[in-house]
Amino acid sequence: MGVARPPVKRRAYNAGGRRAAAAERQAAVIAAAERRFLSEGYGATTIAAVAADADVSVDTIYKSFGGKPGLVRALWQKALEGVGPVAAERRSDRLQKEEPNPRKIIQGWGTFTAEVAPRAARILMLIHAAAATDPEIRALQEELDAARLRRMTTNARRLRARGHVRAGITLAQVTDVLWTYSSPELCELLVFRRGWSPQRYARFIAEAMIAALL
Repeated sequence: MGVARPPVKRRAYNAGGRRAAAAERQAAVIAAAERRFLSEGYGATTIAAVAADADVSVDTIYKSFGGKPGLVRALWQKALEGVGPVAAERRSDRLQKEEPNPRKIIQGWGTFTAEVAPRAARILMLIHAAAATDPEIRALQEELDAARLRRMTTNARRLRARGHVRAGITLAQVTDVLWTYSSPELCELLVFRRGWSPQRYARFIAEAMIAALL
């Protein structure tokens, strides 16, 4: 009969720590991709360069993002989140649900747009430039345009359903107004080219939408 051995203590599996480390690696990759894309352009940026900047393997990027189009998609999604722990879209949904005053809802949309659009506009310019020669990026551009149109249609439908829109204005017309004033292209014209501050831009958007719809 052998001598009884003490039970082996197994190290507890730290799922939270692994998730946090993975999130940090992903954030590092996205930050590195943004620097590379915006400084060198889509075509000149390589996955190997992004991996080196983020101190991860090339395989890690392909597994997590699927290549350069996936990195661009991640940059766009990051831009749409805006600033702070709660994504701008969720804050907008909460505002529409809780705020009875349509002017305050639209003023909130102006603020959210001014927060998101400067970030999104830079990514959109990158996408537009690459879409001319890259079919995958062209498809991504069409997908993102369709997603933004769906979002603006949802916002327009909610605004009309609560009786906030002036009589005679159709759902399509409301959608087009929201689509236009939420566009990163407008931000490019007024903020980047004309040097408007985000605050001035937010006021302009809100006042224009209020005048057009309420």
